[in-house]
Amino acid sequence: METRLQHSNDLKYSEVYFSDLVLLKQIFMQKKDSDIVNEDFGLPFLLAKEANAIVAFASLIINDHNEIDFVIYESKDLSEEEKEDFRWYVEDYFRKSPSDNYRDPEQLKSTTSRIIDWINV
Repeated sequence: METRLQHSNDLKYSEVYFSDLVLLKQIFMQKKDSDIVNEDFGLPFLLAKEANAIVAFASLIINDHNEIDFVIYESKDLSEEEKEDFRWYVEDYFRKSPSDNYRDPEQLKSTTSRIIDWINV
């Protein structure tokens, strides 16, 4: 079993809730310098908070090989330690999740499309 030392930082990790999507949309549009959300937004599944403010989130995406992967978007510059800790947490969660959105590319495409349609209204 892999053992990992947890660095101490002020970030708290949690799953994404429907109510978080408006803030995640703002982070995405700011990072992409866009007025709308596109398929690069993916399906957000984890976020990092600092003092109750969302500072990063991870989204499931379909990569260039038509495989499920994830991308992390940050709303502020995180330290290398914070980035590494969050990436490790996301990778671990990604590996262990049983949902079809994490295993079936067609299911993820469908779910992502519905969220993008909704969030761009």
